[in-house]
Parts: sequence; C-alpha cells; structure tokens
Amino acid sequence: MEAEKIADSERKALTALLDDPSPAVRQALRARFAERGKASADFLQELARQSDSAVAKHASQYLRELNFTDPVSEFRDFIHSLNYELETGAILLARTVNPNVDVGAVCLKLDAMAARCRELIAEPATAREKCRVLNRVLFHENGLHGNADNYSDPLNSFLDQVLIRRKGIPISLSIVYLLVAERVGLQLEPVGLPGHFMVGCFEESPPFFIDTFNAGMLLDAEETFGLLKDGAVDASVIDLAPTPVREVLSRCCRNLVRQYTATNQTAQAQLFGSFVADFEAAYERNTS
Repeated sequence: MEAEKIADSERKALTALLDDPSPAVRQALRARFAERGKASADFLQELARQSDSAVAKHASQYLRELNFTDPVSEFRDFIHSLNYELETGAILLARTVNPNVDVGAVCLKLDAMAARCRELIAEPATAREKCRVLNRVLFHENGLHGNADNYSDPLNSFLDQVLIRRKGIPISLSIVYLLVAERVGLQLEPVGLPGHFMVGCFEESPPFFIDTFNAGMLLDAEETFGLLKDGAVDASVIDLAPTPVREVLSRCCRNLVRQYTATNQTAQAQLFGSFVADFEAAYERNTS
C-alpha cells in the first residue's frame, strides 16, 4: 500500500499523536504503523523531513523503533541535515553498528534517572547543588563509571551500551550526563578538551566543570588545567568553551576509528572514518 492511500484525516490524527507520551498510545501507534508497513515508512519519512523539529524528531523515533530505515544511511542523512541534536545523534550513531538498539529502553532509562534526580533536588537549588544530585544518581545509585580497564573497547562509545554496561569513556559518560541534565532543566554544555572530555556549567560565575570519567568530580578552570597537565596535555582558556554538538558526534566517530583500528576491525574503522569525512564536508559546505 502506498503512503498516499493513508487518508488525510488519518494522517492528521497520527501526526497529532506522535508526541503523546502515554505508553498505551505509543504501543497503539507502533502497532498501527507496523500494520501499514511501507505506507507508514513513507509517511514517517515524510514527517521526519519536515521543518517542524518536534514532529521530525518523533517521526524519526518511530522509524527507528520499527526498523523502517537503513541505520547507516539514516546517520548520513542526519549528518548532512546540519540539524544536530545530541540525543538523536547518539542513538543514530549506536544504530549504525546495532540496528536493533532498543530506543525505547534507552529513553526510558534516561527518563528514570532524571525522575530520580527530580525527587532528590530540593528547590530552590543552585546548578552546583543539582550537579551533586546528578552525581549521586548516575555514579553512585546507577553505578556508571569510567572503563579504565578496557578503555579502547568500541562498546564504550555507544549510548545504549554505556547504559547497559554502566561504563564508558569521558565523552560517552558526558553525553549521558548532558541528556539527564537536560531532562531536569539544568543547562550544561559539552566541553571537548584536548585529550579529555568534560561537561561545563556556565550558569554560575565563575563556571565549573564536571569530570564524568571520575564520578562527576567538580573542578574550577585552574583545577581542570591541572588535571590536563597531569596527563601531559597543554590547554588554553579557549579549550574550556562549549563544544558544538556536531563536533561532539564527530569526535565520537574519530574515537571509534581508533578503537576499531586497535581491535583490527578494519571495515568498521573505515565506516566511522567516512562519517568523520561527512561531518567535515557538511561543515565546509555550510560555512563556505
């Protein structure tokens, strides 16, 4: 059945329900989309290309949950779109190696950690106090930690695996931290330092930085520079600036090139190298 055979009235009704958080509604929508097969895939892909970012985001999520897309092509389309959103990008990245990622489970886990944080935050609370709550929930109650024993394992870089295995590297742990913080209304930023990745809070003056690889240790700028010098890395003030989502995801891909190369998985290393090239080409086209 072709997509245009879905009646206009049904298309409007389905579109209106896309952002409904009710599990019963979501289950019913998934069943309906699955029943219509290609018609649903075409319809959802059409919505995913719309300028309405909210509709596009929810349509893309249903496409992923129903495996209506080719994950590698979908991630490339995301790169070329220049419409970079961290959670969507991290999930799409994970699906390039595991198309069966349970997107719903990933989102529910992030939601659950955020809900626990909201239970513990006593308003009014400062950003620093909220970060201490996030540290308790993520690193102590949920046991997330840096995988120092097997740092080069590619699984450290994928959002779903970090949540399942409860371990990762600085950038992937920082992504989890940022996605939970966003859910509790805490404005934090990714900070891609040379040789290390952290989370920055610029709501307070002076700003402070969260080392997610070390259980969320809170550092000021001087302490952050000291941490880098201990690792024989030089940095400047400009390195403390927020890192664009584009560069966060591109850095994930560069890490994966190194990780897959170290484990002699050449084809995967080449795949993620091609994603890096796509990010760079898309950026150059947008800035030229």
